[in-house]
Formats: sequence, C-alpha cells, structure tokens
Amino acid sequence: MSTEHLLPITKNAFMKPRVVAFIPAHNEEQSIRDCLEGLADQQLPAGVDLDVIVIADNCTDRTAEVALHCGQDLNLQLIVLKTRNNKKRKVGALNTAWKSLYGDLLDIHASNLSPYQQLYNKSVKAILGMDADSRMAPGALLHLWEGLMSARNIGGVMAKYTMRMPKKLKELSLDDPYYEEKIASGQYGNPFTRWWTHQQKQDMASWLLTLQYNGGSTYVLGGQATLFRPEALHDIVNRNNLDGPWQDDSDVEDMLLTWQLQKAKWKTLISPNARCFVDSMKTYHTFRQQRYKWDSGTIDLLTNSELDIKTKHRWRIWRAQFRSLLDLTIRILLVVLLATSLITAQFSWNWIWVIPIAVASLLNLILAVKTPMRRPIDVMLSGTVISAEIYLWVKLSIFIHIWLDKLSKNKKDGWHNQYNAEKGQTRSKLFEWWFVLLILLALIVFAAFYFRDFFTSSKVVALSAPYLKVGWTILSYFTGWATLLMLYQLWTLRRKYKA
Repeated sequence: MSTEHLLPITKNAFMKPRVVAFIPAHNEEQSIRDCLEGLADQQLPAGVDLDVIVIADNCTDRTAEVALHCGQDLNLQLIVLKTRNNKKRKVGALNTAWKSLYGDLLDIHASNLSPYQQLYNKSVKAILGMDADSRMAPGALLHLWEGLMSARNIGGVMAKYTMRMPKKLKELSLDDPYYEEKIASGQYGNPFTRWWTHQQKQDMASWLLTLQYNGGSTYVLGGQATLFRPEALHDIVNRNNLDGPWQDDSDVEDMLLTWQLQKAKWKTLISPNARCFVDSMKTYHTFRQQRYKWDSGTIDLLTNSELDIKTKHRWRIWRAQFRSLLDLTIRILLVVLLATSLITAQFSWNWIWVIPIAVASLLNLILAVKTPMRRPIDVMLSGTVISAEIYLWVKLSIFIHIWLDKLSKNKKDGWHNQYNAEKGQTRSKLFEWWFVLLILLALIVFAAFYFRDFFTSSKVVALSAPYLKVGWTILSYFTGWATLLMLYQLWTLRRKYKA
C-alpha cells in the first residue's frame, strides 16, 4: 500500500507528548530492576507519557532479559536495544538510542523516517539520560520536567545526587540462600565502607550547595539523571557535525556535552528539588579510579584547545585546582617544618594555630549536618576533622597523579581503568605505599634519636633556624588564606539550600 494516502491522516493526527528515557547498561542485571522501579514510581506531568529505552551494551549477562521482564512487571512502555562490538562504551550506547529515534546520519543508504516516526519524534518533549545503577526519588521526574519547561532556553536540568548508604552486614543472615548474590550486589558493607560512603556523600553535598549558591548553573549535567530538551541536543549535533549528541573525545562525555550546550547559549541547571540515588565507590581503589577519570577528564577539557569549547565555569574549576595545590602545599610544608623543628628541638606551640583547625571543624560539622540521610556518627566524626583530612589526602594524591600524568603526556583510558577496578580485575597498591611510608617514618624516628646530639647541636640549630623561620612564615600566610576561604564557604552555607 502506498504511504501517500496515509500522509494527510498522519499530519492531522495527535500523539501525546512524552519523555523518553535512555538507560545504557553494561552487565547490569543486578541493578537494572531497581533503576526501573524508580522510574515506575514517578509521577508524570499531566498528559505526558514515559517511554523507556534500555541499551544492553556489549552485555555478557542477562541484562536485556531482566529489563524486559521488569518492564512487563512494572507496566512500563519499554524496549531493549542490544549493541555488539560497541567500542565507544557509554557514548556509543547513548547514541544508539538517539539514532533509533532520529535516524543514523552515517547510514549510506537513504532511509526516510516513516510518517509515524516523524509524528513520534515530534511528540518527544524531553530525553532523560540515566545510569542503570541509579534510582530516581519519587517525584524527581516531575521536578526535572518543571525545571526544563520553565524557560525556552534551558537545555538540560540535572537531579541532585546522593550516594546510597550500604546496609549493615550484620543485617544479612549467613543462612540466607542468596547471601553471596546480595554481597555481590554491593547493597551491604562493613563499617569502613559506610564511613567511606559518607565522605563521598558529604563531598557531593558541598559541591551541590556551592552550585546552588552561585545561581544553580552547573558545568556538568551528570549522566546519572539529567533531563534534556531534544531541540538542544539536535542543536549540538548540527553545530558540530555529529552523528549523535554524545562524543568520546573525552572521558567525561557528560561534561563535554554540557560545555557544548553552554557554548550554544543553552542553560544547564541543577534542580533544587529532584533527587537521584547513586552508588558510591566502596573501596579506595574504585574511588581512586573513578575520581581519576572525572578529574583528569576535566583537566583535559580545560587544556584542550582543539575542541574549542569553554565553559563559563572555567575559572571556578581552575580555582578548585589552585585550592587543591594550596591544600597540598600547606600539608607538605607542615610535615617538613614540624618534623625539622622537632628533630632540632626548635618547636614551640602557638595557640593561634587552633584557629584554622576550629574553622575547619565547624565547616565540616555544618556540611555533615546538611548532607542528606546522614548518620549521627558521621556528624560526630566530622567535628574531629580526622575523617575530612583522610579524605582530602586521598583526593590530593589523585591530584598529584593526574598532573604528573598530564605533564608527562601519559594518557590513560579512564573508563577502562574504572571498569576493571569495579570488577575487581585490578588492585590498589595502597598497602605497598603504606609499608614504604612506615619504613621511611621509622628510619627518620630512629635517626632523630640516634643522632640527637648532632641534630640539636648549636651549629645545626644556627644553620636551620633562618630557614625554619621563613618556612613557618610562608606556611602562616598560606594557612591564613586557606582559613579565609573556609570562612567564605561558611558564609555561603548560611543560605537554606538543600544538598
């Protein structure tokens, strides 16, 4: 039958507006149901439908079957697309879903969209990008929709992310027939895992509060839960001669897309009310690989002149880099000066040093209180500064690693390293480094006592005193500046924003 007779009817036909969810999933049979249950719980805008596209990306497990079964159980309008030999990972999966709607511009065979496809595409008013291991809180989609539809020039609205706290291991019976399966799912954790998760939650809360204080604009529309305007994504495709909105030119494809949207004059915002629960990195190794991918990808975007994109937040990102350098410098100076002063018997305590510690304690205490779903123990520990200091040292070690690789042109595959770490195929060298550090510390302590007479002699004291004086002076200025920055952050936290 010729389609010409159907065109007049199709042109006058009506199709309800809809949101289409893209969920890339690589071997996510353990988590996909939770993600889809979160979508099924959503209250939809009046007169708006929800369609779900799960992209089973190079899966070797039952992700596709589980997704289809869940879609039927939850009464979702869901389809599954399968990729094979997709070398672009998440980017390729997302673009596969995009091409299933709007066609493949790289297809050498001319294929026009059918009248139904054209009508369907016009009905798509928003595209929800989600990770398969995240879950939207009830009402989140409606909040994202309201934010996206509040102005024509808004290209994307991101939910606020909160790391899910692992359940206590003691709540899981050893006689549970699904014990091993539940442990493998990552839903349970030991005290260290729960403490480590809170540090990530508090770090995320601090970032979200800062964004909201500065107007709600974000330099990254995170892939865990962001609602996009289709016209904005089409704009990026056309402006940059792409076959899909997402690119693999960076390890942080969501940040690259966000900067392109901002360059095209689309607003990228964070929703003040929508929340999405995401998994934390439960070990030091997986956390390190994830943060390396995030932070190194950010630095690559800042310093890559070939991409010709700049975010209006670039100076804020650079300030964060200089803040990390300042924190690192202060701690290295403190360790060297304190050790030298103690060894040469020239150390004298000054109570003024209590001020930065007290300010840091107050700042971490307030951030812990403002962190969603906090535990009393986490608030108590935050006041001691110890938890925050350990977490900061980990982040500083990543900062050093990134810039050393950047200066040496040592390019790493962030996605590959993070995935291998999460699957347990690589391990951390943390214990080896701790062993070396303890040996070095023991040697320094031994030398300090064994050669005590030499180190405390008048000649050594006279030689080192001027250097110590200059060093402590420099450290005082740096610490004073860091304290002012903490006081400013405390000032911003007076607002009633929610993380």
